[in-house]
Parts: sequence; C-alpha cells; structure tokens
Amino acid sequence: MTDAPTLVAVGHGSRDPRARATLARLLDRVRELRPGLDVRLAHIEIDGPRVGDVLAAVDGDVVLVPLLLAPGHHVTHDLPAAAAAVGARVAEPLGAHPLLVEALVDRLVQAGWSEDGGDGVVLASAGSRDPRSRAVIREIAALLGERLGGVPVVPGYASAAAPTVPDAVRALEARGRRVAVASCFTAPGLFAARAAADAPWIASDPLGAHPALARLVLHRYDTARVRELATV
Repeated sequence: MTDAPTLVAVGHGSRDPRARATLARLLDRVRELRPGLDVRLAHIEIDGPRVGDVLAAVDGDVVLVPLLLAPGHHVTHDLPAAAAAVGARVAEPLGAHPLLVEALVDRLVQAGWSEDGGDGVVLASAGSRDPRSRAVIREIAALLGERLGGVPVVPGYASAAAPTVPDAVRALEARGRRVAVASCFTAPGLFAARAAADAPWIASDPLGAHPALARLVLHRYDTARVRELATV
C-alpha cells in the first residue's frame, strides 16, 4: 500500500482522555482491515495532534476522513481549508450509511435493548446550526427506525439544535414509550456523557472501535480516492 494516499482520520478533540484512546483503537481496526496503509489520527481542536501538524509531517498524497457524523462548520470550512493548504482531499463525514446503523444497533443491544414493540429511541448527537447536519441526523434516525422494525426513533441534540435530548425523551414518553438513548458519537466525551445521563431506561455506548465503523472509515476513504481519480 506504499502508493496509496495516507489516511488521516480527524476527530473533533475532547478533554476526556478516553476519547483519544477510543479513536486510536478504532484506527487499529482500520489498519487490521487494510494492512500496509498509512493511517494517522488528528484532531480539529482541544486535543492533539492537530490536523495541520499531522499534515505537515506527511510526505505524499493524503485523504482526510472526518470522524464526524454530519456536515457542520468543521467539515465544510475547517477541514477543506487545512486540506487546501497541502493539496489533500477531504472525504465525506461518516453520515447516514448502513454500516453506521449496524454499529448503532449493536451498541443498543449491548446496552440491553429488546424489541418488544413498546419502545422508542432518542438518537443523541452533538447538534449543529447547519441545516444539512440536522438533515443527515434525521436520515440516520429514519434508517435506525427501519432497522429496528419500525420503532420510533427521533433525534435529540446536546447543543446548537432542537429538540434537546431531554425534550426528545419526554416527547416519546408522552406517547407511552419506554425510551432508550442511542449514542451517535464516535467516542466518549462531555456530550455523550450528558446524553447518557438523560436516558430514563438504557443508553448505548458511543460507537468507538466498532468493526462496522472501521469499515465505514475505509469506505469513505476509498470513495474519496475514486472521486479524485475520476476527475484526473
């Protein structure tokens, strides 16, 4: 894989030390799936190493893969600006994809989910003022609901958007539902902890180093490579 672009996976960054360790384990899975590929971790803010520092240390082509769920300021502005400075490519965020839904379902089952027909799910995510981000989260919620056999799944946000996780929980409870919170975060952190604390029943762990998420990272990387080759 020496001729393949370096894959730089970009997390948001967190003061929670578990976040960096979790993303490191995720990238270990990516390396297992693609032996020989140069895979590196970078962060947008708070944590290190930062994107610019990682890019400066790489020789050759780079594909940045955001470890973020949906478009937002970091995906649409910060990462393209960093990539343009060195001629790198930026893949799509993880987004609404069956592999993501597979990971969400597994985490719910691990938390104690049972499909008895009387439950509902709040899909908890960070939130963004960008309407494109909210549209993607709604799409993920719809896919998750289908995968769970028609169970109602509604988005709930930790910041910057409505409804909040507690408001989404109350709305489902008002419909007589036992409510689980599905953690739509790649790693532990403040928002994931707050969302879990708002769960009246069970809350799943962040997606972390789930095998399906590792496959999705490589899918976004490969798609960005193919897109670039098609324009040459």
